[in-house]
Amino acid sequence: MIEIRRTLVQVEDIRHEFGPAPAEALRRGAVAIVVTNPYAGRYEPDLLPMMDALTPVGIDMAERLRRAMDVPVERIETYGKGAIVGADGELEHGATWHVPGGYAMRELLGWNDDRAACVGGRGDARTGQPGNALAIVPATKKVGAPGTALDVPLTHVNASYVRSHFDAIEVRVPGAPAADEIVFVLAMGTGARIHARIGGLAAAGIAQWNGLR
Repeated sequence: MIEIRRTLVQVEDIRHEFGPAPAEALRRGAVAIVVTNPYAGRYEPDLLPMMDALTPVGIDMAERLRRAMDVPVERIETYGKGAIVGADGELEHGATWHVPGGYAMRELLGWNDDRAACVGGRGDARTGQPGNALAIVPATKKVGAPGTALDVPLTHVNASYVRSHFDAIEVRVPGAPAADEIVFVLAMGTGARIHARIGGLAAAGIAQWNGLR
């Protein structure tokens, strides 16, 4: 069901934002695949088969992105996902990515799908709390023409309210999606925005361990 035409991976290091250079650059990356939309040009009431078929695809993409970023899972602090649907599809076709894309990255970072604990992950080195990937993975989607850009949101992997980690990465696959295609995207980053300084909850202040605060 999933026919992949192209794969694109991008990685960037942000060394400063016109202020003093931090001790370590912020690394952000994204992986995108271009797939044939099996529902293009028609209304399909049951989209769950495609969502299920995307599960192994998401897992492979998450690991491919981690390798391209060349960092251990312990360094991943933000994540996000998105989809661009070609003109012959509908927005809901992009929503098939919500579960397989999100849980692919959470699994990579150590989340146990029983929702009760995180296993195999690092915990949080700054607080000593167990677990990783507690926060919901933010998402965006749109219907667009070939070459459409998508700003994929990024938030902290353990607490969505960590203000310093509110970010986004722009992703665009030249020439895609065609009208009968979908671009699916995963994105990750290693830290807060460079020179983040607008207050709010800090990563070191995560206390509730409920995915929010």
